[in-house]
Amino acid sequence: MAHGTADSRFSARDERFWDRMARRYARLAVRDAAGYAQTLARTRHWLGAGDRVLEIGCGTGTTALALAPHVGRYLATDISGAMIAIARDKAAAAGSAVVPAFEKATLDDAPGAPGAYDAVLAFNALHLCGDVPAALARVARLVRPGGLFISKTPCLGDVSPVFRLLVPALRLARLAPRVTFVTAAGLERELAAAGFAVVERGRHGSRGRDLRPFLVARRAVS
Repeated sequence: MAHGTADSRFSARDERFWDRMARRYARLAVRDAAGYAQTLARTRHWLGAGDRVLEIGCGTGTTALALAPHVGRYLATDISGAMIAIARDKAAAAGSAVVPAFEKATLDDAPGAPGAYDAVLAFNALHLCGDVPAALARVARLVRPGGLFISKTPCLGDVSPVFRLLVPALRLARLAPRVTFVTAAGLERELAAAGFAVVERGRHGSRGRDLRPFLVARRAVS
């Protein structure tokens, strides 16, 4: 699944981290293929053939390439130029008649007038935003009334406090990106505050404890 940063309040250090990780990340196999397949299937269920879709934090484009043939228009963005370059190479190699557009951009930079998209997707990306409420407010502006925000987010606020102490040390050593310790309950509260109502929730991990809730949230019509 994609890893990227969505919100514009990132540092050049974050961008450099993901640029440095891009080729290594592209070589990694999906750890939970069954869980990933389920996430793709449930996402496709909610998308229509003519939908305009924005994916934030697309990484090297695996999810975008899988979903783009099922919608009308698909724009996939990431803050890492190296990730986007690999995604474009993968799209060219795939030779498909229907491919997503890939663009280096933050969520704040993503093109589109208010209500430009039928759905915004964020898989393994929202916890990398520096300001989750601000990111969700931006999503609410981009998605049309009645449109969808579909996400799968590592809720690191629900892990052991020891882990929460370890991450800052890893970041100082340049071994980890900036992360936000969001909880599953807190994420749903922030979605509600941004004007979304959750219409589907699940956990698609096929083994072990899954700390990444899959949420489909609909923007209020008025």
